[in-house]
Amino acid sequence: MTVLASLPMYAAGSAANAALWQCVADQLNSAAVPATLAQPTDLLAHWLDPALLLSQTCGYPLTHALAGRVQLVGAFRYTAPGCDGLRYRSQLVCRSTDAGLPLAGFRGRTVAYNSEDSQSGHNSLRALVAPLARNGVFFGKAVATGSHHASLESVCSGQADLAAIDCVTLALLQRDHPEKLRGVQVCGHTAPAPGLPLITSLQTPPDVLLALRQALHHAMRAEALAGARAALLIEDFSELPLDDYDAITLMEARATRAGYRL
Repeated sequence: MTVLASLPMYAAGSAANAALWQCVADQLNSAAVPATLAQPTDLLAHWLDPALLLSQTCGYPLTHALAGRVQLVGAFRYTAPGCDGLRYRSQLVCRSTDAGLPLAGFRGRTVAYNSEDSQSGHNSLRALVAPLARNGVFFGKAVATGSHHASLESVCSGQADLAAIDCVTLALLQRDHPEKLRGVQVCGHTAPAPGLPLITSLQTPPDVLLALRQALHHAMRAEALAGARAALLIEDFSELPLDDYDAITLMEARATRAGYRL
């Protein structure tokens, strides 16, 4: 059976991701391993496919929709500002004219978030704001945009006043598309959480999972991949226990206890 692989969360479809995967696939040396990465449109269905060998998801789906339904492979370590080892943050962005405001100064304003199943765009921000809420309310309006890029555009255009953007996404945009950040500024950050998890199907045998992890470790040391790793802001791959991601459900629980919904 041919297996599936994707890296859909950062720089999807890029030459750097393709090179990274090619190195991993070469190490696995199996006719069942695809030479190219899939570009799924239905991510949840893709992540739950029994043929999934490797993909990257967000920590919130891992602890919710995917809980007990996939295996954790590990996570990449990123070099973006806001990352610390395997942990990452979201950066709060606002228009430059509001950059001097404390978080409390955005009370009653409009917030943009990508989706409710996002740790970086929704859950981490909800946990940060919950202590400031009054009767379960802080923002005047919350707008779901569908992506971090769209949330940034909402802030740039004045349709929203604040958004929480994954720090790796933001660093890639600052480097590759600085024009998309014109007129916005970082004005704070959320608490850290474990970085975006790499996952595989529950059907992946233990020996294949071990080989996959070994191939990922090899890709972090391969000199020929130095440029691809730099392009993706990746410095290493590490294995970590699943319960490290309990930090995400604890953030959610704190906001729930405070009676706050974004």
